[in-house]
Amino acid sequence: MMKERFAKLLLGEDMSGCGNGVPTALAISNAITNLCDVRMSWVSALTTAMSPESLRAQCGGREKPRVSCATLFGQLWRLEPLRSEKKAMWRREMEWFLSVSDHIVELTPNWQTFPDGSKLGVMTCRPHSDLYVNLPALRKLDNMLLEAILNYDSFVDTEFWYVDQGVIAPDAGTSPSSFRQALQRQEEKWWLPVPRVPSCGLHENSRKKLQHKRDCTSQILKAAMAINSITLAEMDIPESYLESLPKNARVSLGDVIHRYITSDHFSPEYLLDCLDLSSEHQAIEIANQAEASMYIWRKQTNSKPGSVSGRSSSRTSWEMVKDLMVDADKRDLFAERAEILLLSLQQRFPGLPQTAWDMSKIQYNKDVGKAILESYSRVLKV
Repeated sequence: MMKERFAKLLLGEDMSGCGNGVPTALAISNAITNLCDVRMSWVSALTTAMSPESLRAQCGGREKPRVSCATLFGQLWRLEPLRSEKKAMWRREMEWFLSVSDHIVELTPNWQTFPDGSKLGVMTCRPHSDLYVNLPALRKLDNMLLEAILNYDSFVDTEFWYVDQGVIAPDAGTSPSSFRQALQRQEEKWWLPVPRVPSCGLHENSRKKLQHKRDCTSQILKAAMAINSITLAEMDIPESYLESLPKNARVSLGDVIHRYITSDHFSPEYLLDCLDLSSEHQAIEIANQAEASMYIWRKQTNSKPGSVSGRSSSRTSWEMVKDLMVDADKRDLFAERAEILLLSLQQRFPGLPQTAWDMSKIQYNKDVGKAILESYSRVLKV
């Protein structure tokens, strides 16, 4: 199995051997993504494993973060014990892919001291700086996910259980209200099992334990998102993406969103509440629009001002300079608002797919180290 996977990496996923494969960076990114592509919904399992009152108080009706698991685990949609051999297999296969990073080094000047006390300037190898800092952090997050979240003792003899969504008749020992809420939350995901709890809710100790695991998952999500964002920010923006952008932000955003962002009073949460976010497709479309407008505004700010010879001669040069400065400040402000809107959208929908901006960067990236960091952090945060 691993021989076949490494062969695909070397051939750039072109099994014909004709040299038409994808770049090495993209091949490794795809390999890690495919290994970890099946997700488990921490939300579905944890959310309804509490009483409805506790959910409203602690979550505000929002979705909790998700954690990822490897394809080799199968489709895990329940909070249940994970066999140790599965975890060992996951660690082993991930280490095989990450072993490539051991040979990504940079040369630094150093001094070599000889027995006679003389010194000679030499160049020494050390791990690439971004891998040296971020890869150990990702490995630690991975271990936290497996040991603290998916360990065997956590979900043995639990007070909650699962039924298929086709089984909708609650029995006497189940809270009908929590069951109806679970169905409402998952009505678009008919394949997910529905968690059920006793009519009295969970005991205090069980609720605290689940809340603690939710907090751990949130910390893992935030750390993985931070590393992923930094890595993506360091990747070059491909020309093909830039050429596909509209000429101005209004065309990208549409009149409604553009009017809200450029108004005197801006609230990202209020704007999101006004938009139609009933489906994942609509949410990712708005994310793409916000990201494109953010780049357009910043590009206009950094571009050189055009000739002002056609302007009225009655205006002084200082007045024209002030107008240009005001326009630049406004564009910076609008770009920041678009970025805030994007972050608010991603926080509201933690499992949102990647934007067109991110996908284009990943597709055309040639840096193998960045490909490893981006794909590893991405599968930990989805």
